[in-house]
Amino acid sequence: MATTSICVFCGARAGANPAYAAAAEDLGRAIADTGWRLVYGAGDVGLMGLTARAAQTAGGETFGVIPVHLMEMEVGKRDLSQFIVTETMHERKKVMFMNSDAIVVLPGGAGSLDEFFEVLTWRQLGLHGKPIVLLDTEGYWAPLNALLDHVVDEGFAAPSLRDMVDTVPDVPALMSLLAERL
Repeated sequence: MATTSICVFCGARAGANPAYAAAAEDLGRAIADTGWRLVYGAGDVGLMGLTARAAQTAGGETFGVIPVHLMEMEVGKRDLSQFIVTETMHERKKVMFMNSDAIVVLPGGAGSLDEFFEVLTWRQLGLHGKPIVLLDTEGYWAPLNALLDHVVDEGFAAPSLRDMVDTVPDVPALMSLLAERL
């Protein structure tokens, strides 16, 4: 039986609030402690690096995917269980998605939003049914949830769009939700 794999999209920066870093570390440990595999962007910086190092320290399996052009900027973390270098960002997202059972989105910037909207669009089109979960540390994703509500309210998406994304306040709630869904 294959290991359950959790794809984590998150910032290549740690962010302004120390709670983001703490949640990233908590998530890395929780994934490892549960016996699941972390699938992530293979960077050793920001929330990405914190999540991966925490998972590794806890004895977890790590699967990183990075495009060649980000190897230096994101400090490609080569000591992972599996380390894959792709040609493009799109290939990175595809490989991460294909090797995961659920998607979790921590605080992040434009890249994390791009990753989130791509997997949400794929779900909206019926291309997958994997859980997509926003880890809403200290309300970080409240504006995004408001935007999704606005998109539905203005008639640009069916109300079912909101059922395709779960939002949880902390790592224990996240792990409980994933345990139910996987």
